[in-house]
Amino acid sequence: MATYTTEIASDKLVSDNPIHQRLLKAYIAAKPMVSGKLLEVGCGEGRGVEELLDQVDSYLGIDKIQAVIDELKQKYPAVAFEQAVIPPFAGIESNSFDTVVSFQVIEHIQDDKLFLEEIYRVLKPGGKAIISTPNIRHTLSRNPWHIREYTGKELINLCEEVFDKVNAMGIGGNDKVWSYHEENRKSVNKIMRFDVLDLQHRLPSALLRLPYEILNRLNRKRLHKQQGNVVMDIKHTDYLLVDHSDQGLDLFYVLEKKR
Repeated sequence: MATYTTEIASDKLVSDNPIHQRLLKAYIAAKPMVSGKLLEVGCGEGRGVEELLDQVDSYLGIDKIQAVIDELKQKYPAVAFEQAVIPPFAGIESNSFDTVVSFQVIEHIQDDKLFLEEIYRVLKPGGKAIISTPNIRHTLSRNPWHIREYTGKELINLCEEVFDKVNAMGIGGNDKVWSYHEENRKSVNKIMRFDVLDLQHRLPSALLRLPYEILNRLNRKRLHKQQGNVVMDIKHTDYLLVDHSDQGLDLFYVLEKKR
């Protein structure tokens, strides 16, 4: 597909590879945890279909971008996809899914508690949800596409208001991953030193999205040029599921609804 924004990250652009592999890791980690009827909230360009479809009895993917849904329907004609602006999850029955996955979505949602309540509502008793979101402790600059980001404890507290059990983990990495992240941090800091008025935090997010996209793309290309094979060689196996959420670049939580 061709939605090559830095926010989504592409498996076709080499400079996006470390981010693509990081996003892919959430699906790999979720594989042994999904079963039955699966709902993916924010299915994006189809990573979940490719990785999880063989693990479940049925799959429904929802996303707000109609063009993405249209392309997924053509690519996977036997799989169900629907366009939806959420929350709420209009038209989805309560107690109807065994598993819900939603990766890198909650940070975009204004009413994050309602979002979690809707996931809880559509889960069958005994079902589980698996979510991921960036760990703000490792965020390098303000992302104007995000409503908010969380510390591990903040997200635990929010999830515990809704779900019966919260298992808080993280997506971390090996030395190769953390070395890339450190070089990325240094590169971003070189760009941000020109923001002497701290406009990234003072301007409305809508005004920041275009410059963020341009600078983020330039930064990824610069890192690829500087590090070459390091960028290309990072695989999803270099990202690790860790027990403590704050040790991860992303928070990765398994949320359960009691029977």
